Amino acid sequence: MTNRERETEFLRHCIGYDDTEARHDLEAKITQAERDERCVRRAVWLAVLLTAIGIAGLCYAAIFVADFPYSSDQRLVKTFGALGLGSLICLPGLLGYWGFCRKELNRRREECRRLAAQLLESRLGKVAVLAEPVIVTPK
Repeated sequence: MTNRERETEFLRHCIGYDDTEARHDLEAKITQAERDERCVRRAVWLAVLLTAIGIAGLCYAAIFVADFPYSSDQRLVKTFGALGLGSLICLPGLLGYWGFCRKELNRRREECRRLAAQLLESRLGKVAVLAEPVIVTPK
């Protein structure tokens, strides 16, 4: 479990003491955002794997197929070329969508932090005013 996942679980645990509709709605949105991010991450790795297979197939053809660029059987070259190129074309779009999903999850986690702070404030009262930090500068 990564630090991000542990922090999300902690925040979920903190807001679990609140039994409002906002908490249930936020928890459902966090679950959906995590599911979307995980799905897109897997799609990115699949695209990377398919690109690598396409490149490996083209390298195989270049090394082991006699008269490589001009051989009469081009199906192998076309198949691996299409596989590699197609997945390589999809990769930037998937990476962009992965970034969007991460941003969405971060936004939901920030909402969760705010809800947890409101919950603590309502149960424990206002936080005491913190003193200004003392900054010592060397002379």
